[in-house]
Amino acid sequence: MVTDTDGYIQIIEYLTEHLSLFENSTPPKHAKETVISAIEVELCGQIIMVCSQNKDLTFNQRNAIIREVDAIVYDLEEILSGVLNNPVNAEQLAFIKEFASLIKNLFDTVIHND
Repeated sequence: MVTDTDGYIQIIEYLTEHLSLFENSTPPKHAKETVISAIEVELCGQIIMVCSQNKDLTFNQRNAIIREVDAIVYDLEEILSGVLNNPVNAEQLAFIKEFASLIKNLFDTVIHND
């Protein structure tokens, strides 16, 4: 669905261009969540919006979206493996939110072009 598109490859390249945000970063003094938990929360929120904005999606299409999100999270775990459990700082969280929005936009594009 999305993980085999050029758009997804570009989004992953965008992430790799910004890896310095996650490497050697200064953790916040009062960390509330980790990098992986922030990714999960933001991606889940965006995917919930995709599904709620596209009420005509079939059960199978929704399942395909969930499988795609699992694959995306797996890719992110591979790319960010060294920092997944680090506390997330404000700059990283802003990037994660932007990244999740890009993923949502990619799903929106694929859904509307089918």
